[in-house]
Amino acid sequence: MKSLARAAAIAGLAVAFAAGVAGDAFANDLLYALKIGALAHDVPDLWSGFQVEHNAVDINIEAQFNAAWALPWGAIRPVIGGSINTRGETSDGYIDARWQGDLPSGIFFGLGLGAAVHDGEIGGVNSDPDRKWLGSRVLFHIPMEVGYHLDEHNDVAVYFEHMSNAYTQKYNEGMDRIGVRYGYRF
Repeated sequence: MKSLARAAAIAGLAVAFAAGVAGDAFANDLLYALKIGALAHDVPDLWSGFQVEHNAVDINIEAQFNAAWALPWGAIRPVIGGSINTRGETSDGYIDARWQGDLPSGIFFGLGLGAAVHDGEIGGVNSDPDRKWLGSRVLFHIPMEVGYHLDEHNDVAVYFEHMSNAYTQKYNEGMDRIGVRYGYRF
């Protein structure tokens, strides 16, 4: 499953590379934004409530696509990304529907719902007790973001993501990450 999380990250990098090679016209047609960030891994006292895995940095890479369902207060866009753990513990790849609302002041808010595939533990007799027991290979992915548009292309944000199976399985320890991200909008 590590290959699935890495595949999502590589897909995001491939889109970024293709956009750079093909130029702004390609990026403007396909992409809304590319984001990269550093997240704290398995943060305690958030949604999942406790920490099992080691403190580490997760690298988050994400592509937000232009195809959007416009709403008077923002737009919903498809998103693909991944969070890669730098210690070799639980990583994931995800696909979401993400709502983002932009205020005239430059502040923006994002909220999404999607699915994540991870390479961590499922739980049970042969599972590592020093890793989160997430219950199933495919989990719900819930991201939240609050940020500021520095100019028409660049933004910075605080980003949070939670993944769990929402108690559809016997084990559901959940995983939370929080950190900062830089985004480039086309």
